Amino acid sequence: MSGPSSPHVTRRTLLRTTTATAATVAAVSVGTAASGAASPSSDIAPDQRRWPFRDLDEKIRAGMDRYAIPGVALGMLYRGREYVRGYGVTNVDYPVPVDGDTVFRIASNTKTFTGTAVMQLVEQGRLDLDVPVRRYLPDFRTSDPAASARVTVRQLLNHSAGWLGDFFIDTGQGDNALARYVADMTVLPQLTAPGEMFSYNNAALSLTGRLIEVAVSRPYETVARQLLVDPLGLSHTRFFTDEIVGFNIAAPHNIVDGRPVVDPSFWALPRAINPAGGLISSVRDLVRYARFHLGDGTVPDGDTRLLSRQSLLAMRTNPGPGGTLIVELDGMGITWMLRPTAEGIRVVQHGGDLPGQHSGFLMVPDSGFALVMLTNSESGPLLLAELFADDWALRRYAGVHNLPAVPRLLSPAELAAYEGRYLLVFINFDGTLGSLEFELVGEAGQLSVRMDGAVVLRLAFYRPDYVLVLNPDGTPDHTRSNFERGADGTVAWVRFSGRLLQHLLTQAGVHVLADQPVTLGEFALLRRV
Repeated sequence: MSGPSSPHVTRRTLLRTTTATAATVAAVSVGTAASGAASPSSDIAPDQRRWPFRDLDEKIRAGMDRYAIPGVALGMLYRGREYVRGYGVTNVDYPVPVDGDTVFRIASNTKTFTGTAVMQLVEQGRLDLDVPVRRYLPDFRTSDPAASARVTVRQLLNHSAGWLGDFFIDTGQGDNALARYVADMTVLPQLTAPGEMFSYNNAALSLTGRLIEVAVSRPYETVARQLLVDPLGLSHTRFFTDEIVGFNIAAPHNIVDGRPVVDPSFWALPRAINPAGGLISSVRDLVRYARFHLGDGTVPDGDTRLLSRQSLLAMRTNPGPGGTLIVELDGMGITWMLRPTAEGIRVVQHGGDLPGQHSGFLMVPDSGFALVMLTNSESGPLLLAELFADDWALRRYAGVHNLPAVPRLLSPAELAAYEGRYLLVFINFDGTLGSLEFELVGEAGQLSVRMDGAVVLRLAFYRPDYVLVLNPDGTPDHTRSNFERGADGTVAWVRFSGRLLQHLLTQAGVHVLADQPVTLGEFALLRRV
């Protein structure tokens, strides 16, 4: 989900999701994948007489071995053809080959399904992107009455709603889970004004799921299947575990002493998070889904239209506020990351992160290219960064490159503006408050990211307020982050993995969050249990 997601979110989990898996890097040793795990299982259509991507094959196999990833499923749309392939095994304890129909949790890639369903309801006249949320949910509110009244449906979908987005409270598995979740959003502090700044927001997408329910008077999951999943023929795409009995399931793996270990506890997910990250799917289904988004809005048989071409285009244009989410962003469209390139051609992208289940999804509409990859290990983001943040695959198969980023050294005086402590707060599945805090220190022309005195990452500036993320030894992490400034021009936030971490000011023990000072103890008391 590109977000914290265990029943109790630990600092290590937040570090992974906000600093591009630096903690996992240290935990993985070379050559620790399960024996034979990187062997590919052929799953190619009969008219595709050979697998034409040997360099990609080699990169995946090497990454699986280097990062201890038991299983990978890969799908591509390339020059009008679909290619699907599995590598390794679903489970190191009971090894079954991964293939194109193996199902994984796809986490935050689900958000694009939610956004697509919203666009279908917009075409039906049931929802409007540019009206306040309160048009449909009159009682909706967060802790900021003015922001609650102003925020629009579009701002939910382009991640500019502005409130604390990592809200993972479990409200049960009943059909009222989303209604209860939205009622509990009254505790959420407003960090920035609606529409002002991009900040990745899981809570906004769960709220969107509730809007869908109200518009159609049916549970979110039922609507998503009826509007999109079933008409597209996505036969291995489901929300609930009891719907995938008999499927080939990729088990989630933790990394323990450098080796993958099955961890069944990673699979659980509260129902209220389904619109933000609950889908289970296969790479074959996701390639079909990509073909739909790159097409004219009809289903594969061409006789049934689910969405107009104009609405598909609207989802990947008119971006909201920009910044970074692993890569540089022009902004978010309707749930899609809109990524610039040196050639001026836009990449449309998303990803998904839940414990032990990490995935990437990108499309280049101008060339009809799409790439999807699903992994079943906590170390999956390390390989995903090589293929979905770096432009290795985009250069070879779509002919586009990342915006140039040549690191430069800043003077101590220039670095001083960025130094200090930064804080992220979130709410766990059990309703408890959590936080992540680290310190940025100027060092040899760059910034070091320190937690508990240890350097966990380095940041190298390549243009004002934008940085390349480096591993502690200075090697590339393949990801980018950036800083945001306040109205007075001072550095107010650093953005990691799309989240805003506030540059802390301390006044008599009070942390200043946005414009409203609250102590963390006071914030915790705002929770509704």
